[in-house]
Amino acid sequence: MSTAAQDRPINEDKMNAFLGKVVGDFGASLSSALVYIGQKLGLYQAMADAGSVTPAELAKLTNTNERYVREWLINQAAGGYVQYDPEIKRYSLTPEQAVALTEENSPFYVGGGFFVIKAMTSAVPRIENYFRNGGGMLWGEHDPDLFIGTEKFFRPGYSAYLVASWIPALTGIEEKLKAGGKVADIGCGHGASTIIMARAYPNSRFWGFDNHDASIQHAREAAKAAGVSDRVTFEASLAQEASDHNYDLVCFFDCLHDMGDPVGACKRAHEVLAPDGSALIVEPMAGNAVEENFNPIGRTFAGASTLCCTANSMALNGPALGAVAPESAIREVVLAGGFKEFRRATETPFNRIFEARK
Repeated sequence: MSTAAQDRPINEDKMNAFLGKVVGDFGASLSSALVYIGQKLGLYQAMADAGSVTPAELAKLTNTNERYVREWLINQAAGGYVQYDPEIKRYSLTPEQAVALTEENSPFYVGGGFFVIKAMTSAVPRIENYFRNGGGMLWGEHDPDLFIGTEKFFRPGYSAYLVASWIPALTGIEEKLKAGGKVADIGCGHGASTIIMARAYPNSRFWGFDNHDASIQHAREAAKAAGVSDRVTFEASLAQEASDHNYDLVCFFDCLHDMGDPVGACKRAHEVLAPDGSALIVEPMAGNAVEENFNPIGRTFAGASTLCCTANSMALNGPALGAVAPESAIREVVLAGGFKEFRRATETPFNRIFEARK
């Protein structure tokens, strides 16, 4: 211990409270890995289907090892992810736990987040090196669970809000899409947002762009499965090189802050947008002042930003806006791209939704 640290007076109650918080974070970090395993092995789904289980029953239902399942259930019950009845010695899920952990089409589903966390923490050795020496890690270099988890994590929110509130909050865009418009989805990933819009607006055409080839291939297959491939085209492309179809709407869903050249992406969006069109820019919820991010949402987004978002931009020698970029930084980038109007159209607890217009 340094001399300076030794000279600091210690409040024992405050110390114990802090150490309690640390132990809680130890448990949460370890439990995150176990929730991922529960998702991968179908443990939660089996519990939801069965109603209640013993460790041996859950192991049999999922063809897993009972000894591991026993420890897993103790961890999950201690963390409040499953329930335990000591009188009958059986575990179960509440209706709320079952929806959040098993129903992927529900707006309350959270399972995808644990794929993201697992993938991002796999990058820790590389990110540690970049802390020391600079540089960054491209999106496509991450553990493949990042791409799966990102779709699983963001799709419930897009399903709940995109058509119901985000597009209606834009200037005249909903009417254009109902009548038959053209939409570009920049940084579309697996295409979840593109397909949601295509299903909602059958008279419109959609183009999705992403620089990750594997994600584009996945998106094409997803469009076929959804029955919208006749109206949806996915192309592997940089944001600043997206093809021009005179779009009524250009979308950036949770991706502008990751980019190496966000101004260039906005310039291209401005170029390919129809005169009376809009750009829809969805960004993580963040405060305008640093201290406004000192909450669970800000903690989560800043963590993800360190391990992924900022690292991707830095790998491309970009501005590293990051997931907690203030609105002023997003505005500056969008206006530098040529747009004249920029406003916050609406918001959710997890997202800021901006509209930019010529």
